[in-house]
Amino acid sequence: MQIDFAPSRQSTLGVEWELALVNARTGELVSVANDVLKGVAANHPDLNEDDEHPHIKRELLLNTVELVTGICETVKDAKEDLGRSLAAVREVTDPMGVEVFCAGSHPFSPPLLQPVTDKERYAKLIERTQWWGRQMVIYGVHVHVGIDRRDKVLPILDGLVNYFPHFQALSASSPYWAGEETGYASQRALMFQQLPTAGLPFQFETWEAYESYVQDMFTTGVIDSTSEIRWDIRPVSNLGTIEMRICDGLATLEEVGAIAALTQCLVDEFSSTLDAGGSIPTMPPWHVQENKWRAARYGMEAIIILDAEGNEQLVTEHLAETVARLEPVAEKLGCSEELADVLKIVERGASYQRQRRVAAEHNGDLQAVVMDLVQQMRKGPDA
Repeated sequence: MQIDFAPSRQSTLGVEWELALVNARTGELVSVANDVLKGVAANHPDLNEDDEHPHIKRELLLNTVELVTGICETVKDAKEDLGRSLAAVREVTDPMGVEVFCAGSHPFSPPLLQPVTDKERYAKLIERTQWWGRQMVIYGVHVHVGIDRRDKVLPILDGLVNYFPHFQALSASSPYWAGEETGYASQRALMFQQLPTAGLPFQFETWEAYESYVQDMFTTGVIDSTSEIRWDIRPVSNLGTIEMRICDGLATLEEVGAIAALTQCLVDEFSSTLDAGGSIPTMPPWHVQENKWRAARYGMEAIIILDAEGNEQLVTEHLAETVARLEPVAEKLGCSEELADVLKIVERGASYQRQRRVAAEHNGDLQAVVMDLVQQMRKGPDA
């Protein structure tokens, strides 16, 4: 099987941000995505009511809308694009008494009561995955970065895998599930990997080996489309990108920008290394798997494995070293301010930590947690 990779301008950027729709008074999830999308289309001068907005999309569940940027040169451009789409959503949701927020999961709404969007591919997913599929009341942030040559894609993927726990710890925002404290920083990370072809990517030495894997998936009926390979990091051949899908939902534009900057800088650094004839270190799959679990369980307190030799370090300490190393790359890409915001997340606490603080301050009231997340999206992470 031949998979053609359509090269992109190196280190161009695209971001996807999944938002939950909730009752402004109770914080419960509300399944009004169709109404919201119709309203958004009606407000767009070039769209009919039944047309799909170019940057505001449907998702698996009717309680979700997804904001999708165009192709951006800088993280600042991506944030402005998302900000415009968020404003367009609010034009519709505010009069409806509906709020939006973003976290890896909703703290208390029952997953099994959430209706699925009426699309064939979603119906097929639920039919196949049954109970696990109906549990997927989860929200994430995906970052695409352009790659200018196909032979860079898999080495860069392997490089990003080394930073899996960094992204997971920074974004972890799903400590509660159906009203229960899970004990995990990211319940979403472990929930999502239950789907077929989801979870950690395989590591291939050649593009031909990757093509052979995809062919096997088609031959055995596991997938009908390459988009059904839902790895945490994956090539997107038709867009010419590598897509980082690790992150739990992020509460604010500032945090989305920080994650986008870290992704863009790492990919650009790896690309430059390959252009110079260098190689990117890899870790054994069992180290990678352990790092994912540690970051999902312990978040910012995870002690992570750094290399194939088994050296370890607290994830926040290695993040500080990584941000310092990437500062020249960020200056070149025009995202120095956004990369610095990574350290603000560390200082302020990741969303799972902030959610637990709010719950403790309100005697375990998870409605207060949702309302705090709503205010963070409106006013910023220090709201």
